[in-house]
Amino acid sequence: MARLGKVYRGPEVSPWRRLVLRHSRSTAAMLAFAWVGLMLGAIFAGWRPPGWTMTTISVLFMCMLAAGIWAARERSRLVREAPLPRFLRRKLMDAYPHLSLRDTELVERGLRQFFIACQRSNKRFVAMPSQVVDSMWHEFILHTSAYREWCDLVIGRFIDHVPAEVLGRKASTNDGLRRAWFWSCRDESINPKQPSRLPLLFALDAKFAIPGGFVYMADCKGVRRDDGQGGGAHCGESFSDGSYSGDADGFGGSDSSSSNSDSSGSDGGSDSSGCGSGCGGGGD
Repeated sequence: MARLGKVYRGPEVSPWRRLVLRHSRSTAAMLAFAWVGLMLGAIFAGWRPPGWTMTTISVLFMCMLAAGIWAARERSRLVREAPLPRFLRRKLMDAYPHLSLRDTELVERGLRQFFIACQRSNKRFVAMPSQVVDSMWHEFILHTSAYREWCDLVIGRFIDHVPAEVLGRKASTNDGLRRAWFWSCRDESINPKQPSRLPLLFALDAKFAIPGGFVYMADCKGVRRDDGQGGGAHCGESFSDGSYSGDADGFGGSDSSSSNSDSSGSDGGSDSSGCGSGCGGGGD
């Protein structure tokens, strides 16, 4: 966490790291366009640029490509480790007085898991599935400059706040939730189509008995056998069973793109949430 008495202004990184995180992608793109422009000029206009020009651009492009690879790995580290503002936990306890400081730490991990899903979704919309995590996210976005800095350095783009939702009639929202589900499951080595438990982000509302929260169950069949109604729970299986509009088979395009994202897909570990199986089915 940020140190006491210090105003939070975003992730603390050295100037050169900040420069690479901000500009490596755009600079590499500009160099690539310059290289292609020179090649087209040589082919169609018969113009031959000096040899040193092509060599310089090629070397710079390779350097920026390497910087882009480093930036992607650095963002994967920052999203898990970069301190978030201390006041977020305090504000959350103000909103939900029954939460302890340790509870708010778990909610912060849920917010990080949401940001991981945003990071891995190739700029596609990711919906927020948790009311309590949404409350912390909303407080963060009110701290506008620090939130913008966080998004710029850690996510690579600004993430607009959209209130928490559940599966419904709107296909774009359903696919946004499917992306959140897919990447949260991947983060904890859970099979998104046959979940044995819930990922942290989808378990917190029930675990902390959040008023108006969204209760998810990994396996709703057992609940239906018990009470015949499903207990008002939303089912993890619903993200892939085609019962709602949108891309159920591919989790909103996440399944087809997962091999191009973080190859491990589970670098958080199945126990990284600090929640374990105890979050997997409802209130705690």
